[in-house]
Amino acid sequence: MLSSLFNPDSVAVIGASRKKGKVGNAVLSNLVKDFRGNIYPVNPGEEKIEGLTCYASILDVADEVDLAAVVVPAKVVPPTLEECGRAGVKYVVVISAGFKEAGVEGAKLERRSLEICKEYGIHMVGPNCLGIMDPVAGLNASFAASMAYEGNIAMMSQSGAICTSTLDWAEANGMGFSKFVSLGNKADLGENEFLAEFRDDPSTSVIAAYLEGIKNGSQFIEIARDVSRKKPVVLVKSGRTAAGSRAVSSHTGTLAGSDQAYNAAFDKAGVIRADTLEDMLDYIRAFSTQPIPAGRRIAILTNAGGLGILTADACYYEGLELASLSGETIEGLREFLPDAASFYNPVDVLGDASAKLYGDALEIVLKDPNVDGVILLTSPQAMTDVGSIARIVIQKMENSDKPVLCSFVGGTRVMEGNSILVAGGVPNYIFPERAVASMGALCDYGKRRSITYPLPKPVHSDRKMASALLDEAAAKDKKILGLESFDLLKAYGIPVVDIGKASTVEEAVEESERIGYPVVMKVLSPDISHKTDVGGIRLSLMNKDDIRRAYHTMMSDVGRYMPSARITGVQLQRMIEGGREVIIGMNRDVQFGPLLMFGLGGTYVEILKDVSFRLAPLNEKDAHSMISSIRSYPLLTGVRGEKAYDVDAVADILVRVSRLVEDFPQVLEFEINPLMVLPEGEGCFAMDMRLTLKESN
Repeated sequence: MLSSLFNPDSVAVIGASRKKGKVGNAVLSNLVKDFRGNIYPVNPGEEKIEGLTCYASILDVADEVDLAAVVVPAKVVPPTLEECGRAGVKYVVVISAGFKEAGVEGAKLERRSLEICKEYGIHMVGPNCLGIMDPVAGLNASFAASMAYEGNIAMMSQSGAICTSTLDWAEANGMGFSKFVSLGNKADLGENEFLAEFRDDPSTSVIAAYLEGIKNGSQFIEIARDVSRKKPVVLVKSGRTAAGSRAVSSHTGTLAGSDQAYNAAFDKAGVIRADTLEDMLDYIRAFSTQPIPAGRRIAILTNAGGLGILTADACYYEGLELASLSGETIEGLREFLPDAASFYNPVDVLGDASAKLYGDALEIVLKDPNVDGVILLTSPQAMTDVGSIARIVIQKMENSDKPVLCSFVGGTRVMEGNSILVAGGVPNYIFPERAVASMGALCDYGKRRSITYPLPKPVHSDRKMASALLDEAAAKDKKILGLESFDLLKAYGIPVVDIGKASTVEEAVEESERIGYPVVMKVLSPDISHKTDVGGIRLSLMNKDDIRRAYHTMMSDVGRYMPSARITGVQLQRMIEGGREVIIGMNRDVQFGPLLMFGLGGTYVEILKDVSFRLAPLNEKDAHSMISSIRSYPLLTGVRGEKAYDVDAVADILVRVSRLVEDFPQVLEFEINPLMVLPEGEGCFAMDMRLTLKESN
């Protein structure tokens, strides 16, 4: 789709300059150094730049121009794009800044620029970007200091500064790229279009990205899921905190969604999320050079016991398994390692180990069928020949299909070994924990690319009844619905506890007699969200006297705590005993849609925050994963002889809630709290609910 963007026959630089230090000069100079096609500088005030004929306008270029790099003031960009359209240019990289990141007037300029591009069928990168590179094609249409090394990593970044820092780091570490894109404001082309392009690019094996926001969340998940089955996608998303989100808005005008939604989206899409830029760079070094392991069983090979222990600890926290070496491997190691060595995992070849000893041990360990990958550690003793060790590691890896990540720990004494490993395509990390984290990323991807995503089973529902309930609320301008809307749950087959409503004490007695004791009483008020906080709940009411006493004291307490609250009466419900309270909630994320939440329910959910999140739609597998991922999951499955609760029934309700909130986009927030889960096989019941509707247009 974007082949002419990355591999054009001709490039124009509109705003080219002869003055050193100007962006227009840097872009043109970079093209002159590496580009093999025709280059056309455009500047009405110059006749020649860099020995090339300069044109007053793109319209004066007689030949066809595939790509234009635009480096003119923001206010001049729209008419410049108009001329590009008339000249038949199909791709532009707008490097100029001063658009939506600069405020209201800049946003207007950006909208106008996009309108012109759509009118003429132009695809635009930027504005407010560093530019683009394709080292394979010799294209450097950017103002970076130099061309990236050629490699198999496609990188895109919403920050130009992170682009230049990454390029500089990669040059120092011998890492190369197939494509390099500064996204800027993403007015037209964004992460989704480039993901699709990189998926089909034969020179790309790994995709990396720094993003501050995503334009089309559902499309991103669909594309990234397809891409990640073929190639690993490693991504850093900034703006995780409230402070970070504010910085994002001022930087590129991107609206940052909730971090929980991004985590859920990346998980659903098979994307590897890196917490830091350092993590991302570490991971893509491993992905670009090493095979994907078959499992998570890792062997550690070291010449220092302390490093081995630290690495074993890091493997545990990373969720990696220390491989149990086979008897054949252990006996093979005994044949040549000193008696004081450790023949188990971690394998310690001792501080005076020669390069040959290292190589022989690595060869045997790699052949062990119980080993999926190796982390090789070296501490520089006086007798350690780090250069020879590095060379023999490269040699022994040639015929292996298992990843080996090295950590030569030190400074000046390991520099030679690091240089040799980097040149040989073996990642070396200055500290073992970084090697372990990178091995974890390899293993995670090995699992993610094999995940299937079955569609949810159909949910039988009375959508007509649910729609009527919501339409009635909208007609009455009711934005918050509570227990009075239990029928909405019934419409989707969600079991609810028997309830009744009363506006007087005698009606409360009558309803309680009908429902049966014990009874729970809750205040009904559109102004009260958290009833417990104002004395609006009474439990274990066993008879008429309890009902009368509870009614009067509740009205007194609520009136004292919230004297201005509108009270419409009380709600009575059968008290379910012997169950476990959980919560199911939903918040509609601005980018990704319904974000579902699950956790232990009741009054402590906001304090404990032991919850999990997934994006709709949920299938049965998603629902069970959501339930089992909370820390307190063992409380549902039974611990120390306790009974197990009906987790299957909870999973079924999660799927039904997912369908409900997908069917009705006017529901902004939704909560069942508590959902009372009964012992295994006995089901569960919604005890309370609350939902918020969006404003009517």
